[in-house]
Amino acid sequence: MKSSVRNRLEQLARRLVEVDAMLAEPDIAGDMERFRKLSRERAELDPVVQAFNAYVGVEGDVQAAQEMLGDPEMKALGEEELRIGKERLENMDEQLKVLLLPRDPDDSRSVFLEIRAGTGGDESALFSGDLLRMYMRYAERQRWRVELLSESGSELGGYKEVIARIEGDGVYGRLKFESGAHRVQRVPETEAQGRVHTSACTVAVLPEADEQTDIVINPSDLRIDTFRASGAGGQHINKTDSAVRITHLPTGLVVECQDDRSQHRNKDKAMQVLAARLKDKQQREQHNKEAAQRKSLVGSGDRSERIRTYNFPQGRVTDHRINLTLYKLQQIMDGDLDELTGALLAEHQAEQLAALGEE
Repeated sequence: MKSSVRNRLEQLARRLVEVDAMLAEPDIAGDMERFRKLSRERAELDPVVQAFNAYVGVEGDVQAAQEMLGDPEMKALGEEELRIGKERLENMDEQLKVLLLPRDPDDSRSVFLEIRAGTGGDESALFSGDLLRMYMRYAERQRWRVELLSESGSELGGYKEVIARIEGDGVYGRLKFESGAHRVQRVPETEAQGRVHTSACTVAVLPEADEQTDIVINPSDLRIDTFRASGAGGQHINKTDSAVRITHLPTGLVVECQDDRSQHRNKDKAMQVLAARLKDKQQREQHNKEAAQRKSLVGSGDRSERIRTYNFPQGRVTDHRINLTLYKLQQIMDGDLDELTGALLAEHQAEQLAALGEE
């Protein structure tokens, strides 16, 4: 292990002791914001420090094995123990490097998932519905909660646009690489000749903004309109001006929310989506500056970037960023995304490790 890595790990171990001491202070319960901040920090530090302590323990085993080599009766056992210990240290060293990689502070957050139909007309709208179902099934597997905030349906089914909030621990960390253009190749239900058509949808995954620290929205920058909701919802929802449209004048961003019967709740939800979009806009501008210095293989999350193709006739899904093709399309459409999201995360970590090696 490099001395710089060990020094960093030792610093984190000392910091964990400090955080535990602060969390044990009698008056900590009176400052909930400080308590939450320290608790989050402890949750991040603990697995790293535990892994480092285990590494130090194996180092001790290796040292004991080396001492056994001087005893003729224990030499054979010592050599075997030494071989096993060195292999374990090598594996643990790699794991610790991954644990030390810079963490995206948004990884633990809930998200707003936005899916929009693109090229392909009605077939694109139908595929938007399929994608929403795929992500909802995946959320069920992860025990996340999904709430539809806004939807604009098409005549034949599916959605021209749909926005959902997915709430749970680590949602953004698992779904953040889903942003981009998703292409589908299949025979549409309306195709009489049986020809394969290609259409596309765009997906945006936006981490939920922290109202207190991430985004400050000036009320004078907003134009808020109310109108009658359209679509499903029964008689009541169509008789009242419960739907809300918020326009952020400086950026031109527009958010609508009409899923709830309460105008007040629709406004609150729309403000949450607007904050997330403003946060995303800021982050993408920053990422674009960084991308000029280093191009990421996994991608920048550009909405126009084609990231994945779903080929129904061949039963395959291909992620173009990492050249991964899986012949399990039906399982993926049913929400089995772990192999895809895991491969993307592994590639991202490999990029980060390579970047650290260049420094």
